[in-house]
Amino acid sequence: MEYKVEHDSLGEVRVPADRYWGAQTQRSHENFPIGTETIPREVIRAFAVLKKGAAFANHKLGKLDEKRRAVIASVCDEILDGKLDGHFPLSVWQTGSGTQSNMNVNEVIANRGNEIAGEKLLHPNDHCNMSQSSNDTFPTAMHIAAAIAIEDTLLPSIDALAATLSRLIEENEGIVKTGRTHLQDAVPIAFSQEISGWRAMLTESRAMIVQALPFLKQLALGGTAVGTGLNAPKGFDVEVARMISDLTGLDFVTAPNKFHALSSKDEMVFAHGALKGLAANMMKMANDVRWLASGPRCGLGEIQIPANEPGSSIMPGKVNPTQCESVTMVAVQVMANDTAVGIAASQGNFELNVFMPVTIYNFLQSVRLLADSLRSFDLRCVRGIKANREKMHENLHRSLMLVTALNPYIGYEKAAKTAHKAFAENISLKEACVALGFLSAERFDEVFHPEEMV
Repeated sequence: MEYKVEHDSLGEVRVPADRYWGAQTQRSHENFPIGTETIPREVIRAFAVLKKGAAFANHKLGKLDEKRRAVIASVCDEILDGKLDGHFPLSVWQTGSGTQSNMNVNEVIANRGNEIAGEKLLHPNDHCNMSQSSNDTFPTAMHIAAAIAIEDTLLPSIDALAATLSRLIEENEGIVKTGRTHLQDAVPIAFSQEISGWRAMLTESRAMIVQALPFLKQLALGGTAVGTGLNAPKGFDVEVARMISDLTGLDFVTAPNKFHALSSKDEMVFAHGALKGLAANMMKMANDVRWLASGPRCGLGEIQIPANEPGSSIMPGKVNPTQCESVTMVAVQVMANDTAVGIAASQGNFELNVFMPVTIYNFLQSVRLLADSLRSFDLRCVRGIKANREKMHENLHRSLMLVTALNPYIGYEKAAKTAHKAFAENISLKEACVALGFLSAERFDEVFHPEEMV
């Protein structure tokens, strides 16, 4: 491999000749050979938006000349297009401030920009990091990446699954089945009502996630090293937030208190809590679906789901609820990520949180997994759900909890005796009620209509 020699304040470093990064990136790459997890591409693209916005803001405020602004913007566009993905190698498990990731972006912009310009035009610190610090750029990139990921990938996946459930509600109107509480038979429910509960879990979770977005759209940029804004021109924070809003189409604003923006990660905790709420709802929904589809002959069998692949290497013809299992595993991972995000946000001292890379890594993984799993669950399972009307009818009329309909006519205690007798003797509720002398057969038929109990 051929190398080039780069230098930083600690001296010279050999860097692979075909890479645009510089000395600080190389030192981090060598000093943290930990795991396989690298800084997410969403964060790198957020940095490109940030650096481009900063270049425009610095130019407008008279700090950066037009030539350098244009070259910085050009390289940032290449990063956004994915053309330079191979130049961002750093591990998540690096400095907790993400300093070397900020410098990685600065060095790539400077070296690639100088190549474009055909001259040594850009310095990674003096120009690419102008009016900035790693301490305000990394949390800003976190917020940009988190907000974009939620709006561009997660919300559309939620909306698509909710639309499928709306269709299923309409298709299953009029089907009445037994309800269940505590995994025991309960009073009847319309299948459309049960599905409406699933749909409401999505729409409620969506509303909670959206409620967190304004906090994520507050940017730390302009606070520089400790929140005081040292070396940033007056008005830079407001102007750069406006530029980033223009570049992304999202309404970012400057954080009202930069000391809080650098040292606290409560916005990430709040937003990820909403993601955990969605994960909890998806765990419940997927479990409901696989319980209702259990069987096909020795389980509940009230719905049929698509057969996507053989379910066993030894049992021919077996089909498993694999999409449901995938969703529930994703839910477990998101819940675990929430613990990591919460603990990370509680750490750091004084003017800076130093657990930022692990926070955004887990946050973005949660968004990505939820968006992907909701989309797959929708396409490969939920859209193919079919009600087994015969099984639902059979289970409904075998349920002892239909006795609840008799409460207004014979009272709770007599109704309980009726249910216990029917269960003990394996007879119908009608037979038990008549045998106990609580109602005549004719009167029982007059008042007992399970389909009307919903």
